[in-house]
Amino acid sequence: MENSTTSILDVTRIEPRLKHPTIFARFDALKPGEGFILYNDHDPKPLYYQLLNERGDIFNWEYLEKGPEWYKIRISIKKALEHEETLGEMAANDPRKVQVFKKYGLDFCCGGHLSLREACEEKGLDPVKIEKELQQADQFQATRPLPFNDWGIDFLADYIVNTHHSYVRKSLPDLLTYAEKVFKVHGDRHPELNAVDDLVNEIAEELLSHMVKEENVLFPFIKELVSAKNTHRPYKRPGFNTIANPIRMMEVEHETVGKKMEEIRHLTHHFTLPEDACASYELLFRMLEEFEDDLHQHIHLENNILFPKALALEKELSQA
Repeated sequence: MENSTTSILDVTRIEPRLKHPTIFARFDALKPGEGFILYNDHDPKPLYYQLLNERGDIFNWEYLEKGPEWYKIRISIKKALEHEETLGEMAANDPRKVQVFKKYGLDFCCGGHLSLREACEEKGLDPVKIEKELQQADQFQATRPLPFNDWGIDFLADYIVNTHHSYVRKSLPDLLTYAEKVFKVHGDRHPELNAVDDLVNEIAEELLSHMVKEENVLFPFIKELVSAKNTHRPYKRPGFNTIANPIRMMEVEHETVGKKMEEIRHLTHHFTLPEDACASYELLFRMLEEFEDDLHQHIHLENNILFPKALALEKELSQA
């Protein structure tokens, strides 16, 4: 029999409706330290979030091959007591460290599930050097950062809507206008602006739909959970059964938008202006960079603070 630490599960050969049950069966049979290699014809990132939500942070997820045609991922169960603080946890516990992550391009929101060691390995960075800077992170901010991790999750949900959702809705019309305008004027000399314009439109469409789902479905249920705890009464089970389901969907959508913003940064060479850039070109890049900064903070607050606490609260109430 093939050793479970080296076995390959080729899901391209499995009927679609049986793929996830087969993967979960293989996963559940693993012992600490054991794993298998998942072989697929597309990025199975939604599976990562499903495993995380339904099994918890008990596994490692390592890309051995990442497209464009084939994906190989080593999935293994962490050894007993093995836990490295993730970038997301570090950012949640001390927001001042975010400045260091931004300096080195370390993704603390969509990619916040990685440890510092894993993130540095992925980017070819020296973790020892960055760890030293993280220990001095309090020098980056003269004022005390907002204590997001200490807030009630109902208050945090309102903060996200009033701060980040409001910013997105206010910023998108100008961003869409200038992305199109700059493409029309400069696109013949800078063809990448066509892709930038398309990506901005895709991001706008996806975020506007995404925020409506949060405001009308997920966030009201989070407030219902908080109210149930505060009043010591049972909560009504929603149509989506468990909060893990909409959270998983929101995290996948975060990942999608985050990748599109990353692609814009790549296309624009980190928002570097060409010599023939006009005032509108400069304004577009400035707006894109500001939008990206806000998006990172927006996703961080949800992925690394709001969602984990909401999942924990639902679990607590269901066991009461």
